[in-house]
Amino acid sequence: MTDPTKGLASEQPVFLGWKKKVAVFLVGQTITTFGSMLVQYAIMWHLTLTTKSGVVLALAAVFGFLPQAVVSVFAGVWADRLNRKVMIIISDSAIALATFGLALMMLSGVDDLWLIFLVMAVRSAGAGVQMPAISALLPQIVPTDKLMRVNGINSSVQSSLMLVAPVAAAGVYASFSLVGILFIDVVTAVIGLSLLATVAVPTLSRVSNLEKPTYFADLKEGVQYTFTHDLVRWVMVIFGIVFLLVVAPSNLSPLMLVRSFGSDVWMLTVLELSFGIGMVLGGALMAVIGSKLDRLSTIIGTSIAFGVLAIIMGFTTNLIFFFGLFFLIGITVPAFSTSAMTLLQETVEPERQGRVFGFLGIVMALAMPIGMAVLGPLADVVSVESLLIVTGAATVVIAVLAVLLPAGKRAIAAAHSSTGPAVEAGKEH
Repeated sequence: MTDPTKGLASEQPVFLGWKKKVAVFLVGQTITTFGSMLVQYAIMWHLTLTTKSGVVLALAAVFGFLPQAVVSVFAGVWADRLNRKVMIIISDSAIALATFGLALMMLSGVDDLWLIFLVMAVRSAGAGVQMPAISALLPQIVPTDKLMRVNGINSSVQSSLMLVAPVAAAGVYASFSLVGILFIDVVTAVIGLSLLATVAVPTLSRVSNLEKPTYFADLKEGVQYTFTHDLVRWVMVIFGIVFLLVVAPSNLSPLMLVRSFGSDVWMLTVLELSFGIGMVLGGALMAVIGSKLDRLSTIIGTSIAFGVLAIIMGFTTNLIFFFGLFFLIGITVPAFSTSAMTLLQETVEPERQGRVFGFLGIVMALAMPIGMAVLGPLADVVSVESLLIVTGAATVVIAVLAVLLPAGKRAIAAAHSSTGPAVEAGKEH
């Protein structure tokens, strides 16, 4: 039987005028992401202020995360079978229409919880479609040796939005309520989509190939590839561990702050600003020097750094030092995420990237809620400090084992033998 992917692995796009394409693409994504962040904050504030119910907020988290995880299973396959640019446009349009519909309904006086949850689910599903498509599209318009820099710039921009969006959302929400923010999100979506429509993205020959495998054959092949490729599987496991043992307990840091240092609003504000500014600087740093760093070593080094910083946070009794540690964690996050994303973009063949990033989206969407489901209740039984120390130590141990165990050694060998996205090195047979 003829391999339907034969000849595609070496397929390389022509990067003519890539800087302009990337600039337009990132500007468009920044605008749409800004609108989405406004809605994200505003909806949570609206539900908190109008219901004051923990159950409602828990349901909001379910509708905000679960659809993305479910859809990512299918979206990764779609991203390898369909035009990725068109996928992004369609999903963003569906999100904008759902948001516009909610705004009109609320203007008419209909603000039932089920309606808000429905729109949250649509937005979450749309994010699940976009994540693998965007991650797999970037290598089509960015030269391989520039991926780390572009990912670093994108990380820094996204982190900057995390600082600006809450302030902007608060101002708009106070003046125009949730409806005003919903309309702003629709406008930003239209602007972003208009910019994306002008970006010429090369179409992989596999997309137009009428003899490609069936959908479920692609899904099966993607699962097999992800779980049998030493390097890809290793990165997935590391991502899952970091989100379980680092991201989840980090979300409990505000609770530790309130219990140990005080409940003044300014303290919580400084804590979030410390993390956000750290992420902005970390992304900028990766844009400047990231291309000179060994991807795999950076992943391991930052994973260990996460663990060490968490342990120190668990022992600290000084407020300023506590803020400083959270700032350092913020700097470390882009170094970890951009190195991992870039390593996958450089290693995985173009026609498989959609499925790989689809599975990565599932890991990211599920690991943190699972970690919170376990650690959240524990934080009411034991101190947050104890949880930080234990999870930090576990992170360090697992990161070291990830290098020393045979699977880790195979992943390292695969990473060091990779010379581009066409390489099959590290794949078990």
